[in-house]
Amino acid sequence: MNLLKQREDNFHIIAKPSGPLCNLDCHYCFYTEKEALFPGQPSYKMSDATLENFIRNYIKSQKAPEIPFVWQGGEPTLMGLDFYKKVVQFQKKYAGGKKILNSLQTNGMLLNDEWCKFLAENDFLVGLSIDGPPEIHDHYRVNRGGKPTSDQVLFGLSLLQKYNVSYNVLTCITKDSAPRALEIYRYFKEKGVQYLQFIPIVERLPDAKALKLGLRHATPPSLTQSEVQKAVSPWTVGSERYGDFLIEVFDEWVRNDVGKVHVMNFEWALASWLGLPSPICLFSETCGNAGIIEHTGDVYSCDHFMYPEYKLGNISEDSLKKMMSSPQQKEFGNIKRDTLPKQCQTCEVRFACHGECPKHRFLLSDDGEPGLNYLCVGYKKYFSHIHRYMKVIVQLLEHKLPASDIMQVIKGPLIVRN
Repeated sequence: MNLLKQREDNFHIIAKPSGPLCNLDCHYCFYTEKEALFPGQPSYKMSDATLENFIRNYIKSQKAPEIPFVWQGGEPTLMGLDFYKKVVQFQKKYAGGKKILNSLQTNGMLLNDEWCKFLAENDFLVGLSIDGPPEIHDHYRVNRGGKPTSDQVLFGLSLLQKYNVSYNVLTCITKDSAPRALEIYRYFKEKGVQYLQFIPIVERLPDAKALKLGLRHATPPSLTQSEVQKAVSPWTVGSERYGDFLIEVFDEWVRNDVGKVHVMNFEWALASWLGLPSPICLFSETCGNAGIIEHTGDVYSCDHFMYPEYKLGNISEDSLKKMMSSPQQKEFGNIKRDTLPKQCQTCEVRFACHGECPKHRFLLSDDGEPGLNYLCVGYKKYFSHIHRYMKVIVQLLEHKLPASDIMQVIKGPLIVRN
């Protein structure tokens, strides 16, 4: 299994060089609405001075020998190819012997031969957003004119494959797509996709604060208040239905595709069964280790908490290390653990979940405590289902056997030692 490494002594910054600007109008997107937080903004482009300052500051602040840069948006390719050529130049200038890693999350609309040659030559890992077959993808992922985008995105996928660019596919799971788990999974296998991750769409309808800010979705919930706006958007996936989606894909994967198709959701889970820290903040006991920098140089606590009260400072005034180690950020990270409802604290799958993202913790527990995750039912069903399989994979790895051997093991009686 290709597990990501967790470096607890380092923080990570997601860069948003084009801010919330995007050339698509995906109905469920939580970030494009942030344009409302930049009134009168003439453009959404990170300046060369801010870019250079960010790269120098970020490399200097990291202890690890490898420095991962993540470029997102909005749509980061709107910055143009010349911007990323400057990125590479600045990284070489300030690397100081450290290895630089780049990843780019894109909707794929602007990918062409020139882009893909550059991405391949400079070892960029590309995350490509595709929601499944065209009729599923085009349901919500439309352009600014409301037209389908699947043809252009699939063309981008073919170019990534043509130029041997390292890539994975990020698939958003909505209320509409969740019942079509195997159709989506098999579609990507047919397209030759080997790395996948499935992200649940959970968005609440705007609360009073969001309406005041001019936003379409509710602002982050208070984890200590019972009176929180709980109504969700029409495209929000049902909790149990999302769990069923993961289970259906897992059952197909564990019997046929282990070692051939890498589903990040399952690899994240395996880390917990191996007793390792979660490789992603979602399932970590605390968070606050992954901030963002906006095109203005402003730094915020988290991608999902890009609101005025979560601003940590600006790259032109403070170091990233100072901002990310500030008392404000430490409190932000610890509140995930410190406000976990008793129902979660005694849950048998807490080790794999830890309450998931605070953004989704807006329900009341069975005892009436605030802070229960909206996806709790689905996650508990999913983690409970995969438990016996994960135990077998752990045993295989402990005996220095490949995880893929589980496909042979489960053809017979499944025996797991507790």
